[in-house]
Amino acid sequence: MRNDRIRRKKTPKRTPGKTAGDIVRELKGMSTRSDYREQSLRIHGLICAKCGREFSEKDRHLLTVHHRDGNPRNNPPDGSNWENLCVYCHEDEHSRGRLGDYLKGE
Repeated sequence: MRNDRIRRKKTPKRTPGKTAGDIVRELKGMSTRSDYREQSLRIHGLICAKCGREFSEKDRHLLTVHHRDGNPRNNPPDGSNWENLCVYCHEDEHSRGRLGDYLKGE
């Protein structure tokens, strides 16, 4: 009879108060969506960079953060890759490429 042992991986201990998402973000070194959104609103103000519409605290939920280079993981603390766009201008910004592709026949 063989003396084979089944080796089982040890289950990592759970950290109380932290969700799996919190742990993953820590491991990846990424900030959460709301962190960079709030930071961008603080840096750039409550104004759409494209149409110039100003927003109040009451309707600030209509402002979104657009990543200029298209990479949502590129979140420099100085906000150089962000611009605040209203939901309408943000949709327009992302649909321009699709419209161009359509018109080219791609």
